[in-house]
Amino acid sequence: MSNWRITGGNSLNGEIRVQGSKNAVLPIMAASIITGCETELINCPMLSDVEAAIEILRHLGCIVDRDADTIYIDSRPMTGTDIPHYLMREMRSSVIFLGAILARAHSAQISYPGGCELGARPVDLHLEALRTLGAQITEQGGELFCRDSGLRGGRINLAFPSVGATENVMLSACAAEGETVITNAAREPEIIDLQDYLIKLGARVSGAGTSTVVIGGFEPRKRVGHRVMTDRIVAATLLCSTACAGGNVSLKSVTPEHFETVTSALEQMGCEITRSSMGVSIRAGGALRAARPISTGPYPAFPTDAQPLLMAACLKAVGTTVFTENIFENRFRHAIEMRRLGADIDVVGRVAIIKGVERLSAARVTATDLRGGAALVAAALAAEGRTELFDSGHINRGYERLDRILNELGAEVELIEN
Repeated sequence: MSNWRITGGNSLNGEIRVQGSKNAVLPIMAASIITGCETELINCPMLSDVEAAIEILRHLGCIVDRDADTIYIDSRPMTGTDIPHYLMREMRSSVIFLGAILARAHSAQISYPGGCELGARPVDLHLEALRTLGAQITEQGGELFCRDSGLRGGRINLAFPSVGATENVMLSACAAEGETVITNAAREPEIIDLQDYLIKLGARVSGAGTSTVVIGGFEPRKRVGHRVMTDRIVAATLLCSTACAGGNVSLKSVTPEHFETVTSALEQMGCEITRSSMGVSIRAGGALRAARPISTGPYPAFPTDAQPLLMAACLKAVGTTVFTENIFENRFRHAIEMRRLGADIDVVGRVAIIKGVERLSAARVTATDLRGGAALVAAALAAEGRTELFDSGHINRGYERLDRILNELGAEVELIEN
């Protein structure tokens, strides 16, 4: 349990280098086991989700060491094929290990994964795709038992461009005979980063970043080095936090195109955004305008992970902003907590209507999930007084020392770990 104490009223100013991407490093760590090799991953964030992935790798028999932001993985000693429930429940993306274990050992046993309770995130797409490649999967008592007698390439059309399902197929298809074609594939930048790593690993993969990904052939390498991309949602968090608090902040080592929908919305609200090839800056001051209607969707649409963060920036904006959530039915749980700060929010099903208020006041609030928790931190920066935020570990799953970063920029944030 963590207790955040955020005193509002201070503007944010300065320059920050954004951490490595959580959503990129986790599938890459899973991919490191599809063949026995040594991997050096640079720019790995220090997050509880990453630590959970390290523990999964060690349980499987891999040797894993960490030195600052670099993780060394030796998957040659891997002998395990199961992941126990106590490890799976730590993060939703742990299901990505299913395709990787099948590719390596042709047998796997895992339980259903955990993570934030944002609503239904069925693994049906994953299982259907793996069955198309020849996997035999049975479900019993919350456990998945998987085996194959040799995976075969095939054509897989995803009913929804799921990031996790796309990644699972990419990993398992590396061990399949023949060519695998994924249509309606997820197009997120993290898919491109995974492809870049797989190519270094010896896989023939192309098309990442488009709706069609092709995997065919694998000539394993013995040693691989890779630098993980920066985290576009953390970048969006810092931009929205600055919009809430006011100030002038520059983000280094980021790719603005990866979160263009967020920067465009902030520009429309009245923030001044400056983009360069390796960074983005925001200047925010005075009253903001309400954002245009926001509708979340798969990349390149507005990311569901950034929806709570932009909502925080809209709480004091002049006018009315309408958010439509198309990914997770429970993504608006943070709205109840924002109301405690004085926000005017009505939620009807998958639609939230925010009417800007003149002032927000400190209150006791609770983080309901990872991004909702970060959004409450951002909203507290714009509130009068000291807000207490109770968090059961959500924020540390995706943010490396968020309290220190905000304090370096001029905020007054105290984090007490219990």
